[in-house]
Amino acid sequence: MATGSHWGLTPQQSIEAECSRRGKNAVVTGCILLIGGDYTDIGLIMALGGPGTSRLLDGRSHADDYWFRVWGIRGLLWAWDDSATGAVRIALSDASWRVREMAAKVVARQLIGDALPAVADLRDDPVPRVRAAANRAVTLLSNAGA
Repeated sequence: MATGSHWGLTPQQSIEAECSRRGKNAVVTGCILLIGGDYTDIGLIMALGGPGTSRLLDGRSHADDYWFRVWGIRGLLWAWDDSATGAVRIALSDASWRVREMAAKVVARQLIGDALPAVADLRDDPVPRVRAAANRAVTLLSNAGA
């Protein structure tokens, strides 16, 4: 296991361990920064992304650096604070479908009512997985009265 990482754990377990190590607020803030394109917190990136991070941390440019944003938004599934609502709204319109899908999952899990209009728009996304996640989020928000 590499220093600062929680490889071998599920994403939930790894995020919870990172929250225990650095504090939930620091993890949430780090996730917000990742979603916004700040990829400088290597320790958090490794904790959120696991073994797959090493190939993206080689100092070269990568066409699939959207994974940093996926890991950041996924972190908000298990470490949540309302201060992340704006970052989730941004992620719902990300160029990468994987980020949009994960953002819709966060909306559903955290019942982010403020994101209902944006996630409702994703029900027409060209990617079936995004549409499915958006439909689930809209249903859960509607059932919760959001």
